[in-house]
Amino acid sequence: MFNVCYRMMNNREEAEDMLQEAFTQAFLKLHTFRHESGFGTWLKRIVINTCINAMNKRKMELAYLEESYQRDIAEDQHNEEVQFDVTNIKKAMSELSEGGRMIFSLYLFEGYDHVEIAQILNISESTSKSQYMRARRRIAEMLKTQSGTNSGIKSN
Repeated sequence: MFNVCYRMMNNREEAEDMLQEAFTQAFLKLHTFRHESGFGTWLKRIVINTCINAMNKRKMELAYLEESYQRDIAEDQHNEEVQFDVTNIKKAMSELSEGGRMIFSLYLFEGYDHVEIAQILNISESTSKSQYMRARRRIAEMLKTQSGTNSGIKSN
């Protein structure tokens, strides 16, 4: 759960605070757990919502980039795969905007689809997709710079 907080907040101290707040909320609302899903799933949703609420309190606004999603897909389909390691990806993620990092993390690491991300963040599905594509492209650019290659991340 700490890793979820850390990826979303991009700051160790804030991640620790969010984790503590999430566990406090979970303890106080334990009686509302309905066993419709696993306890870990329920707790992870509380952790994610706690991080999102904290960012909203800071009046973070996602950049609503409604440019052509199809163009982004077409560009990425022509790129080759980059060899990378977890350390380089984490470093590159830390340099993304909050919105891009959040969507990238929710999609790639937490396994949410764009419909779910749109609901969680109260944005459109196309915004989630375009933010993800931009974050992925930005990470590929940073990895290219680090490795000295001229390739991108291959589309899934």
